[in-house]
Amino acid sequence: MQRDIEFAAANGEKIRKQLGRPQLDIANIYISEFPPVDEYEFRLRNPYLFPEGSKTSVSSFLLTKGEWETGLKDLAERLQKDIHFDIQNDYSENEVEELKRLTLGTAVNKVKREKAVLTYSKPFFTYVFIVIQLAVFVWLELNGGSTNTSTLIKYGAKVNQLIYEGEYWRFITPVFLHIGFLHLAMNTLALYFLGTAVEQIFGRFRFFLIYLFAGVAGVIASLLFSTHLSAGASGAIFGCFGALLYFGMMNPKLFFRTMGLNVIVVLAINLVFGFSASGIDNAGHLGGLAGGFLAAGVVNLPKKSKLPLQLIFLIMSAGIVWGSLNYGFSAAGQKQDEDSQILLAQEYIKQNNYDKAYSVLKSFEDRSKSETEKTYFLLSYVEIKKQMLTDAKLHLQKAIRLDPKFHQAYFNLALINLEENDLNAAKLNAEKAVKLNPNQKEYTNLVDEINQQIKTSGSE
Repeated sequence: MQRDIEFAAANGEKIRKQLGRPQLDIANIYISEFPPVDEYEFRLRNPYLFPEGSKTSVSSFLLTKGEWETGLKDLAERLQKDIHFDIQNDYSENEVEELKRLTLGTAVNKVKREKAVLTYSKPFFTYVFIVIQLAVFVWLELNGGSTNTSTLIKYGAKVNQLIYEGEYWRFITPVFLHIGFLHLAMNTLALYFLGTAVEQIFGRFRFFLIYLFAGVAGVIASLLFSTHLSAGASGAIFGCFGALLYFGMMNPKLFFRTMGLNVIVVLAINLVFGFSASGIDNAGHLGGLAGGFLAAGVVNLPKKSKLPLQLIFLIMSAGIVWGSLNYGFSAAGQKQDEDSQILLAQEYIKQNNYDKAYSVLKSFEDRSKSETEKTYFLLSYVEIKKQMLTDAKLHLQKAIRLDPKFHQAYFNLALINLEENDLNAAKLNAEKAVKLNPNQKEYTNLVDEINQQIKTSGSE
């Protein structure tokens, strides 16, 4: 009996850890025709504590011939429930075997029901999404590289300004793009494990909706709270976490007895890592997590229709998406910073689309409350290309005022002076550029050219 009590405590400790409970109290019931031959009462008098940590206790009860009522009374007090059985003096062997069969059948059926809940469907769309993101990655590598900003923008990365301009398809395309092989490998591995689990529980069509909605929700959250270019399936993958949390809310016992603790620990690790490392779109992750939870509430679990609850989740989801987009596209909600505007303008310049580049930079200049030399310089470059030399000259002067060591600005200003035939001003600005960066051959060549023109002009 003592060995068995200790064995029950050891198993109970494993269960306690699996459930994540701070303490676990176990009722250990022995049913026997005869009591033990040795002294045993002291083993039942007090609960046995598992020695490692003393967090699991085992209270044992003996139901034996002649003492059924005492045992049931002690058990009822322990469980705080009224327990009573009509016990006969004798049972036939067939009755005993039938009771065993029914008991075992009940246990087996319970296991089958739980297994059916966890394996409702075989994964299909998980593998489809994996194939799509692998194929897209290969396409990016063959068409400029997955780490090339221009390539990412061209094929659908999240860029706030482009979404504001009407490229709404960028709410979904970033889900299938990845920046570099490591990014792809990590997300593919995560999708393989999480996606298959969610698809097995929710079924194929429900998983399809959960994954895509979570991906879009992640992009919306990134639009609201991040100005940086972003891409990747991370938001949709966090949506799988959200779906599993919804499953845990609807089936808490089964969830914590199987995957619950692992899901929560892995999710917590990912969130802590996301907030402690740079270059990670945490807004997209949290948006995807919320989106997956909401989408799971809308579609609910298979064979468990809860229309009122599903309607509530549907209204919540629609309201949150509508409110987020309404705010995101408002003047107050449009998140733009200098780096993202310069990035987009440079992309237009590479395409020789100077009108678009000018529109982006000029719009940012008009809205921005702080003066920035980088924006002024790039704006002046575009204005030079558009033959707007007066405006370009003004913006170069502003850039130099903000950064007196901006040698590229002095050089471009000298070129404008030369175009205006103001040789003295051109010489002065070109010499300042050389002084700030004497190793730039282009600068010294311009000084020589200006001196030659001054000399020629003087001889004439």
